[in-house]
Parts: sequence; structure tokens; C-alpha cells
Amino acid sequence: VNGFERLYLSGGTYPMASRPTVSVFQAEGEEEDKVAAQVALPGVFLAPVRPDVVHQVHTGIAKNKRQAYCVNKYAGKSVSAASWGTGRAVSRIPRVQGGGTHRSGQGAFGNMCRGGRMFAPTKQWRKWHQKVNVTQKRYAVASALAASAVPALVMARGHRIDGLSEVPLVVTNAVESTTKTANAVALLKKLGAYADVEKVISSKTMRAGKGKMRNRRFVQRRGPLIIYATDSGITRAFRNIPGVELACVDSLNLLQLAPGGHLGRFCVWTQGAFEQLDAIFGTASKPSSEKTRHKVPYRLPQLQMVNSDLSRLINSDEVQSKVNMPKEGQKPAVLKRNPLKVPSVMAALNPAAEDAKKRAREEQAAAEKSKAAKKNAKDPEVVALKKSFYSSMVGDEF
Repeated sequence: VNGFERLYLSGGTYPMASRPTVSVFQAEGEEEDKVAAQVALPGVFLAPVRPDVVHQVHTGIAKNKRQAYCVNKYAGKSVSAASWGTGRAVSRIPRVQGGGTHRSGQGAFGNMCRGGRMFAPTKQWRKWHQKVNVTQKRYAVASALAASAVPALVMARGHRIDGLSEVPLVVTNAVESTTKTANAVALLKKLGAYADVEKVISSKTMRAGKGKMRNRRFVQRRGPLIIYATDSGITRAFRNIPGVELACVDSLNLLQLAPGGHLGRFCVWTQGAFEQLDAIFGTASKPSSEKTRHKVPYRLPQLQMVNSDLSRLINSDEVQSKVNMPKEGQKPAVLKRNPLKVPSVMAALNPAAEDAKKRAREEQAAAEKSKAAKKNAKDPEVVALKKSFYSSMVGDEF
């Protein structure tokens, strides 16, 4: 495990002076693992590793190289057909006109018909491309660069880096003037990176599907990505090695840094490109001197948590020293009683409940008594009216 991986796995952030150093290996000469210099690790390698951001940005960017396609607008519509209408005990689908052939009378045009058009024929004016926020693209590139310096993530992506002395791998600027492929292959073998090229060579196989008929006959894995600062012949030297790709540090591409949206591309840096990263992306304390957005210097994304390993945080001595000891045994089960049915439980919950119920009973009894008294009492006026009515009836009868 190199110094950066210890720093990344610990979740720490270090000031500029104490950032881990990376060895710069000699490109010329026969000696293996000869270190020419030591350079400080650029701040972009401490950026948050966000697979979700990388996957989303990669999906959007990958759409921008698609070519428009569609079916012929006359496909399935080249025959003369018309519906027979209703009343003939057949469906109202258009039918081929004429006679003397099996085709006449057959259904046409519909997507459910043999020889008909497809449903919703594709059109060339589909929205093929997708815009991606500049800040999101920069965030994704920074995450991809940070992941490329973690050996575990590089190996998880399938790269063969067992023979490397250090990750990230940095070589002196002399490699930028290499013009011969034989010299480039010898350099990769000396650095221990040629095993990844052999993996690419052995992975070459026939493509499944119709792409093999469209000048995409073979597929193979991705190999090392050579990142340089100045092209003095390096592209001519490395371009014919299977699986090896080249990129200028001024225009790093997420499609190369995280192919398929998967983090951990194996990168080989030249010293000049490696030292330019702080100027291009900035550090934790200094903004970029080359990238701006609306005339504002670009700043690297910051971690919201210094250490996001929750299990490590919970099990740390600082947290565990403040946590109560686990209690042994079980809490005795308590029978739950309904306070609406058990007065003693209600009294414990609401001491004023008994007085409230007593007042309610008294008010109810008083109301019933008043109602009964009103019902039994006789109104003198009603009694007088009854008597006068009865006397008038009796007088009329006799």
C-alpha cells in the first residue's frame, strides 16, 4: 500500500507541505525501478470518489457521439391498400387491393400485419445529444483521477498492476520524445506495466451481433492510459500498442478515465503532466489557475465528511467511550390495560378524570330531572282551554 492509499483509506486531509510524495521513475536506461525524483501528490487525487456522479456524467457524455438513424419512411407503406369497411365480418385493417395473387386481401400498413410498418417508426430528429453541466463533468473527472490512484480500485477494474512499484505511476519527461514503438514496449516492460497489455492481447475476440459486419469486428479490453504534457512523438510510439490510449493532460476525457462509467483506469503519467494537475484543478486550499466558470476560478469538490466509513466511526474508541454499556437480560413485560375500562389505570394517566366523570354524571342527572319535571307539569292555560272546549262541545250537543 503506497502513501496515498493509506491517506485515502484513513479519510484524512493533509496540508500542502505534508502531502504524500510520488516517485518519478527513470524512462531511459536499463535499470529497473530507478527513481529519478520525488514529487508531491497533486490535490486532485484527494477529491471525493463518487461513482454515482461518474456514472451519470458518463451516460450523458457517451450520448454525444451517436449518429442519427431511422427506418425508411416508406417502409411497409409501398402497397396500395384500403379497408373493406364494416359489414363483411372482417377487421377494418387496410387490405391489399387487386386479385390474382395471395397478397391481395392481406392486411397491410399496420404494425401487427406481415409486411407492415413498425409501430412509431423511428425518426432522425430524435433528441440524440445531451447537455451535461460543466461543473458536473469536472467533478466526475476529478473523481476518476482520484480513483485511478487507489490500487484496490484499479485492480477491481481488471488491470494487471501486480508488477508495478507504485500507483500512480509517474515517468520522467524523456518518454515524451520516444518515437519508436519498440522503445515504448521496452519501457512498459521495464516499468512492469506490460502485463496489462498482454491481458488486452489475450482478450481480443469476435464481437457478438451485427457490429461484426459494420467495421467493428473485434472487441478487446482497455489497457494503460498514457497521459502526457507535450507530444514530441509519444503518440506515434504508443498508438499501435493494443489497448494503450493516450491523452493530453490539458484535455482529460471521462470516457477514457472511466470507460463504461467504471472507476479505476490504470494511468501512466509523465512528470510534466503530473506536475500540471495542481494548476489545472487546484488544491484543497488554492483554486485552479486555468479553469474558470463565469469568470470564477474553479475549486475542487470538498468532502462533506472527513471520514465516511460509518462502521469505523461507530467502533472508534472516541465514540465507544461515550456509549452506554449494553444491558443484559430483557425488560419485564407489562400487561397493557385499557384506561377507558380500568379506572385505576385512567387515574394514573389522568388524576382529574374521576372528578370530571362525577361532574358529568351530576350534570346528566340534573338535566334528566329538569326534563321530567317539565314533562309532568301542567300549563294552566292549556287546562283552561281544554275545559272551555269541552264545555262548548257539550253545549252544542244538547
